[in-house]
Parts: sequence; C-alpha cells; structure tokens
Amino acid sequence: MRELIISGQEEGQRLDRYLGRYLPGVSQGFLHKMLRKKNIKYNGAKASGSEKLMTGDRIQIFFSEETFDAFGAGPAMNGSEPDKRQDSPEKKSPLRKQVRVLFENEDILILHKPAGMLTQKAAPGDDSLNDYLLDYWKDKIMRGREMPAAFRPSVANRLDRNTSGIVLCGITVKGLQMLSELLKKRQLEKYYLCIVKGEIQGSRKVYGFLKKDEKSNRVMLTDQKQPGSAFIETWYRALSTGRDASLLKVRLITGKSHQIRAHLASEGHPILGDPKYGDPERNRALYKLGIRHQLLHSSELVIPGGPHIRDDIPEDFARVMKEYHLEI
Repeated sequence: MRELIISGQEEGQRLDRYLGRYLPGVSQGFLHKMLRKKNIKYNGAKASGSEKLMTGDRIQIFFSEETFDAFGAGPAMNGSEPDKRQDSPEKKSPLRKQVRVLFENEDILILHKPAGMLTQKAAPGDDSLNDYLLDYWKDKIMRGREMPAAFRPSVANRLDRNTSGIVLCGITVKGLQMLSELLKKRQLEKYYLCIVKGEIQGSRKVYGFLKKDEKSNRVMLTDQKQPGSAFIETWYRALSTGRDASLLKVRLITGKSHQIRAHLASEGHPILGDPKYGDPERNRALYKLGIRHQLLHSSELVIPGGPHIRDDIPEDFARVMKEYHLEI
C-alpha cells in the first residue's frame, strides 16, 4: 500500500486525473474499477474519481509493488525517490545561459526563450526550455521541500525553435489550468516584434485561412475557407522604416502554427531570416552578420488582471536593426 499526500502544487485537479499522472500505464477503466472496489481510497473513504483535490488530502492505493512498477508509478512517498519518468537531456544546451526569468509567483513562471532553443523536446536526448523549467523548479522552487508525487511543471505555450521571447509556464496545477483557460479563450494580449522585407507605413489588420501540411511542417494561406483550414487574424503596425526593411509590432489575435511568418510573407513582407517563408537572397545577406534564424521576437504579454510582461530584444535582433537603420 502507498499513501500519497497532496501538495499545494497538485491541488485543484480531479482525483482520477491525478491518479492517471501517478500511474501513467493504467487505463481509466481500471482506475474506476479500483475506486469502486475501494482498492483506492480518498481520505480513507470510497471515492468516485471526480473529487477535486485539496492540499493535505490523502490517497491510499492498495496495490503490490509489482503492480506499481507495471503501471510506471511515481515515487513511493513524496520526495523519497528521484523522478525516473522524466527524460533528461543527454547534454544541456549552452543556450540555457540566455534564459531569463521575466516574472514569477506561486503559480506561474514566465521565461525568456532564446532563438535556437526548443520549447519542448522533439527527441528524448534533446534539451529544451521545458527541461530548463524542470531543473529550475527542482533546484530553486522545490529545494528543501517534498517533491509532489504526480505533478511536474510545464510550459503552457510554444514558440518555434528559432523564435525568441516570452513563454508561459505553470508551476502548479492551478497555474497550468489558469494559463490553459486564458489561452483557450484568447484572453491574453500577445505582441511580437519582427523585421520584414520592404517599407511599410501605418497599421493594418489582415485575415485569411490557414492549413498546415504536417509532412512538410509548412502552412498554406488562402482567402477562402478550405477543408481542414482555420480562420486567422493578425494585426501589425510599422514602428520604423529603413533600408528596404521595416520593424513591425504584431498582435497575434488568433494563435496558429507559423501564423505571423506565413501571413506576413503572403502580404509580400516576409520576415528576414525566415528559412521557410522568407526571401533567400535577403537571408544570405544576414548570414554574413551571423544571423541564421527568423527575426521574430515575442516581446510583450498582457494578462487580464495580472502583470504586463515585456521582454527586451536580443542582441542579434538589435544588430540587424542597426544594419537596416531601424529605430524604436
């Protein structure tokens, strides 16, 4: 038998979802059968699985150790064993030195992701911002405290590998649920800075329909809705115009994969450095400056009733602004 005590990081989730995280190899049908038979108890009593967990709640699981092992269970007691379910990167990226904490409270953490770093790993040996988050959480936030049995923090949104800027992270269940709801309802104001080809004046709101080809990892834009396409909406304003280039502030109204990159390219103003949707000749000119990624930076975030986060432009972005005589 194992008894698990719910920590502050874990409260707010349903009992059955908590058990699914703690026992990743088990089916929901089997879990509910064990709940009915009282092989799993909640605060010493029978439970349905729909209960909302609170700090200090106790869950008793009457399985053999062989059964726990078969279902890939977490630690036997909170904080008593290392978490073996997390894939550690084979090598930590030197880009970790560029990660910065922009905001932190008891539920969420907001980080600066450098261009070139994955938000989440694509293969077990990859290093990513999510791996950095896990290490930060273990070493800084949870240091000297008991580790939760069935919770690990996670990024709540993603940026393309070669886009820099603001990434939201939940460090409690409550934080992840709050961020997920805000993202789902599009209640976050997200702004980007980018350097594009051509001279632009004023502001504009553009619309279209976006469809992604998973095999090529590219998107296609059309004026009319197509099967499998989604409506997108992007607003931008020119902040500065220089030598056949413009610095834009972009608001992502809808949030689809590659939306800003593809939408601006369809307008005849591809983002400089973009290998998928950009201008190859202009990109080659940037290689001489050591720039091999799109000049797109998630720079500003407004959380309703919460903080207004700003992330300064990276040094290489500023260097290209100077090259094209762009100023803010």
